[in-house]
Amino acid sequence: MPGYNSKFELSVEDMDLIEAALRQTKSELSARVLPEAEQHDKTEDSIGEADETLRQIHDLLGRLHNQKVFYRPRRGAYIGG
Repeated sequence: MPGYNSKFELSVEDMDLIEAALRQTKSELSARVLPEAEQHDKTEDSIGEADETLRQIHDLLGRLHNQKVFYRPRRGAYIGG
């Protein structure tokens, strides 16, 4: 049985595209879940599945953010913008 690939070769542009797609999916799913939550005739299972998917996307976006390395000069004053 083959194992998982533990080394990925993705560029910064690839990561930006993945992050943008996750944010778009999260936005669309959130917009769809809110009206469904207001209606009482919908099943709780579909709302629960959507909430779990939203939570997973949010966690993944957080892990991607935490792996970024932000530039800060070693010497001199840092002027952020």
